[in-house]
Amino acid sequence: MKRDYYEVLGLTKGAAEHEIKSAYRRLAKEFHPDRNPGDTTAEVNFKEVSEAYEALKDPQKRAAYDQFGHAAFDGSMGPSGAGFGFGNDFSASMSEIFDDLFGEFMGGRRSRGRGGKERGSDLKYNMEITLAEAFTGKTAQVRVPASVTCEACGGAGAEPGSSPITCPTCQGFGKVRASQGFFTIERTCTSCQGRGEIIQKPCHGCSGSGRVTRERVLSVPIPAGVEDSTRIRLAGEGEAGVRGGPAGDLYIFMSVLPDDIFQRDGADLFCRVPITMTTAALGGQIEVPAIDGGRARVKIPEGTETGKQFRLRGKGMPVLRSKLTGDLYVQVEVETPQNLSRRQKDLLKEFEKASTDATHPETAGFLRKIKAFWDSMGKA
Repeated sequence: MKRDYYEVLGLTKGAAEHEIKSAYRRLAKEFHPDRNPGDTTAEVNFKEVSEAYEALKDPQKRAAYDQFGHAAFDGSMGPSGAGFGFGNDFSASMSEIFDDLFGEFMGGRRSRGRGGKERGSDLKYNMEITLAEAFTGKTAQVRVPASVTCEACGGAGAEPGSSPITCPTCQGFGKVRASQGFFTIERTCTSCQGRGEIIQKPCHGCSGSGRVTRERVLSVPIPAGVEDSTRIRLAGEGEAGVRGGPAGDLYIFMSVLPDDIFQRDGADLFCRVPITMTTAALGGQIEVPAIDGGRARVKIPEGTETGKQFRLRGKGMPVLRSKLTGDLYVQVEVETPQNLSRRQKDLLKEFEKASTDATHPETAGFLRKIKAFWDSMGKA
């Protein structure tokens, strides 16, 4: 048994139009098959939500549903038995719903005007760059297979020397109207598929679509400071429009590869540098790499412990489309000596004998706490 359409969208019967649209957007995104690959339950939910929205978004259909329920669409009403329902136009309606929800994906909504001049689809390209390239910026060459305007017909779709004719079914409007019961239904014209024109002699080069597939090489400027998921829009570089319609856009999504030396946090960089036990104890100076390929010197004070960070101002990443620059944080890790010679072991033993609580204050303090703990346990 079908669920109530308002219940499907999580609404009450008196919900406003904007509430219906908002509920549909949220649920359609949640259950969309692209976000739930292989999930049959999500697919069923998506279809149920789309059907409910199709019925409730239109004031006439909603009024019929409010009065007659699902019977308004099941073919049990009207003299023809066709009902008010979705019929052959359901796929076209679904296409309109999909465009309404997802057509504004990254900037441009697909649209179709008279003459079938439909806007081309947007394209997405994933690009990987190194951290060093993200620091300096670059101009990348990308190969994009896409539909381009057919040169033979100039995008018109008709054989050269011929022209499309106005659709005799819809008189060029792309839609036809039919009366069913108390209502007038407007549907996409099936003769011209909503384009308003019919091509009698399709172009042999593009079979009437006005587009052919070609691989293009584009130069993409990558600005300094790009981060993961940075989006670059190239207007008009997407799919060519249908029959001379405007082209879509190309969106470049950036992915910055992990670096062997630096870890990034926004505009700041972090670098872990091992230092010897003697350098940590006696102090000294170390050289560390910078993302620009240079070197930076860090002064290590006496008694430096593992985890100590040193900040180098202005040695980080540039902030995208800004003159600001992040910092480089150098974190030292004191390395325990390994593979000691006999002489080195003897020297360490001699050092240990000469050590006092002042030499190892943290160790001495911890031992005092342990002794106090054991003493308290013994008295108990």
